Parts: sequence; structure tokens; C-alpha cells
Amino acid sequence: MTRHLVIVLGDQLDLDAAAFDGFDPRSDAAWMAEVAEESTHVWSSKPRIALFLSAMRHFAEALRALDRPLHYRRLDDAENLGSLAGELAAAIDRLAPQALVMTAPGDARVLRALREVAASRSLPLEIRPDRHFFGTVREFAAHARATHGRLVMENFYREMRQRHRVLMDGDQPAGGRWNFDAENRHAFGKSGPAQVPAPPRFPPDAITREVLALVDRHFARHPGRLESFAWPLTRDQALECLVRFVAERLPSFGRWQDALWPHEPWLWHSQLSAALNLKLLNPREVVAAAETAWRAGRVPLESAEGFIRQILGWREYVRGVYWTRMPAYLEENALDAHAPLPAFYWDGRTPMACLADAIGQTLEHGYAHHIQRLMVTGLYALLLGVEPREVHAWYLAVYVDAVEWVELPNTLGMSQFADGGAMATKPYIASGRYIERMSAGSLCRGCRFDPGQRVGDDACPFTTLYWDFLVRHEPMLAANPRTRMQVRSLERVSAEERARIAERAAAIRAGMLDGAAPGDRPAQSVKS
Repeated sequence: MTRHLVIVLGDQLDLDAAAFDGFDPRSDAAWMAEVAEESTHVWSSKPRIALFLSAMRHFAEALRALDRPLHYRRLDDAENLGSLAGELAAAIDRLAPQALVMTAPGDARVLRALREVAASRSLPLEIRPDRHFFGTVREFAAHARATHGRLVMENFYREMRQRHRVLMDGDQPAGGRWNFDAENRHAFGKSGPAQVPAPPRFPPDAITREVLALVDRHFARHPGRLESFAWPLTRDQALECLVRFVAERLPSFGRWQDALWPHEPWLWHSQLSAALNLKLLNPREVVAAAETAWRAGRVPLESAEGFIRQILGWREYVRGVYWTRMPAYLEENALDAHAPLPAFYWDGRTPMACLADAIGQTLEHGYAHHIQRLMVTGLYALLLGVEPREVHAWYLAVYVDAVEWVELPNTLGMSQFADGGAMATKPYIASGRYIERMSAGSLCRGCRFDPGQRVGDDACPFTTLYWDFLVRHEPMLAANPRTRMQVRSLERVSAEERARIAERAAAIRAGMLDGAAPGDRPAQSVKS
């Protein structure tokens, strides 16, 4: 008889997870299932599907090596029912466990489905804390209550630094400052980045080759490509990536973290987010590695602080926002945005050079760094006025590190300002000039559009839509101290010019400038 059936989800690949506390191989068993629904509830890209399936199969081998009993359903098993709920219900009926145990999941939809299965079988479901975070959801909720609804990530980040004694010298922040963001906004010179070290890449082994063939066969119509697939899929590979990042790229990460350059997907970014979100790495060891390198004099403080802020600050912050605001958060649309997502987001076919570069890279690797996501693909969707749930579905579908707890707040809150400022203090808006500046002109040089023009046949769509956004949301932006100066620039724009801006913006929304109507590919549903 099975005492505990331990549920292991595709983003919980940790042999020391709380779900395994007290695991007795004589009476307990682990359960894992590959199901089509997790790749089709949003139109998931091939790299994302392959990453999860291959990492799951490698983890299954690690469990077997430890002689932990495992019931594993493969996607191509003839009896596969296609959903986690269906497979779990069938496993319960077959194995008759006394109780279900799991680590807290990262997706409210999945949590609800598994709870419903447990209730339908009158089985207790014990949900244990996820130890892959510095703080708990309850701690974040207490912090949020103390702010009286005025959440500010910077304040939360400082509290976390103090509580966990990270980058602290006594009671003071290392270097006398909490934030070195001003030092971390440099663009490359005209010659671009020099001597960027290549990140570790892991050629597919037999397990991964089998998965790649499976994905090509079962998800042939899904976006993305697999020719360059080489992500870390095991704990040992993830640790190698961490060591090499700290040694080879972290020293230059801070200065260039916001820079853009065409055909340079990796630059000095870590590419550790997928391993972190699969739970192959613990954020504590990642933060400790960065701080140790700084204290040893191998990394500048601004680089260590900028990187640690992403892990100890943003990562913890967005998780707290997600779990304290779901499920209503998914419905937020403060800017009343309802345009469809342009079709080129799924194939990269657009004459806008910066978007073609970022989307093409995304489809090739399942990856783009944070400025490409926030200030290229995200910015365009925000300025265009795309329905936030469609933007969310795209980000969740195409990136290998996308799990809903981290992707949804970053997309709806920070990128699309759909929550009206609950997460971010301002909408992140800019014209094509920003992209020109942060890429030292490299992304604009070969583009048919001029970032300095807001109307006319050569006007950059980013620039047109930026001015149109200012006009459409003038009262809201004028009331925000952080965007007030941007709105004041409208004082120099005549009524006639505003009409020309609105006319060209309407043409952009109609798809007249990119050769494909925004609705050519049916919008993907987001099941909640």
C-alpha cells in the first residue's frame, strides 16, 4: 500500500524539496506526468516544451538512481490522458495512496486542478513550503499590509538585504549605497560589445535527443526551433553555468546589463533563470556566489549588486505579488487595452529591425534578456495597446524560463502596467530613441524606420505609438510624478500634429506597416 504519493511538477526538480521530507521508499512513491495540456493551454514554443520534458526525464533518472519509487507517465504513452488532473486521478485510482504530498506549485491554475482531484477522491493533499525562495508568501503579505497598498520594490529589496544579511557591512549597505542602478545603464560604443565570453552550452544527450524528436513530432505546428537547443537540464550542468557566469560574465554584467546589440543573444547575462525556476539551483547559492566573488575582489560591487537585486529583489517581489493578488490579477486591464497581439510575434516577420531581432532570437533559443523583453517586445505591445492577457500568453508560451508565478507579474504589472501601478511605480514607456541609444544605433541603422520621426512614411512605429500613448493617457501620466515630465512635452505638439499621430497609430494597429494583420493567427486562450 502506498502511504504518500509525492507529486513532482515539471518546475520542482529538487531532490531536497520539502515534498521529500520524511520520504520512505518502503511506503512512499513519487509521481510525475508529461501531459499535452501543459504545452497547449498557451501555444508553447518548442524550446520551452523541450526544456521542461528533458529536465523532467533527467530528474526521473536521478530519482531512480536514489532508489526512490517513481510512477512516471510519458507524453507518448498510449494511455496518456493529456492533463495533470486526469493523470493524477488515474494514478490515485490505480495506486490507492493514503495521502498526497507536494511542494507548493508556481501556477494557480495547476494548484486549483490538483486540489479538485484530491477533493474528488476524498484524499488529503499536504502542500509544503517551497524552500527555493528567501522569503515566504505570508512574509510578503505582511510587508504589503504594512505599506497600506503602496508597494515599492526598492523598499522591499532593502528589507530583504537587511533580513538576510546580503551585501551588508554591519547595519549599512556595502559601499554606502543600496542601489547602483545609475552605474548599470551603459550602452555599447559604435563598435559594439567586445570579447563576450560564450556561456556554457550542453549538446543534447540521448535523453534530450529523444525529447527533441518527440517535440518535433507532437508539436510540429508550434513556434520556435530546436536546432540550437543546449540548455542545462541537470543539477550538475546548472552548477557549471553558475560557476562560469560568476567567473566570466558577472564582472561586466552590471555596466552592460541594459545594453542592446543585434545578433548578440547572450552578452553578459547569466541565463540562470531557467535553472532557478526548474529548481535545479537555489537562489541562496546564486546570491552567495555573487557576493563571495565581490568580497574576494573578482567582481565590481555595482555588478554584484545589480545581479543580486534581480534575484533577492525582483524574483522574490514578483512571487509575492502573484500569490497575494491571484486569481483576480489575471483580469487586470487598467489601461483598457484590447488590441490583438500582432501575428509577427509568432514568426518574427516584421520590418522593424529591433523587433525582428528580439523575436527571432526568442524563437531560436527560447530566450531574450530583460531589456529585450521589457523595452522591445513588451514596450511595443504596451504602446500598441494589446490586450494584457494576450501579451501574458505570449511570454508564458515562448520563454524557457517562464513559469506563471514569475512571468505574469513581470508581464501584466511591470511591462504592460495592466495593474495600474500596483507593482511598478510607472509605465515603462519610451520612443524609438531609447532603443537607438541603448543599441548605439546598431538596431536602427539597417531599419527602414527613423526613430527620430513620429509621423510620415519613415516614422518609427515605436516613436509614433509613444506619442499616441502620451495623448491617449495624458491625465493618468500627468498625475504620476515619474511621468509628468514626459507628458509636458505634449505642450509643444499642435492639434494638427496630434491628429497626424493618431492617424498613423491607427494604421500601425491595422497592420498596414508590417505586411500582416495583427489577427492573422487566432489569439491563444489562457485557461485560468
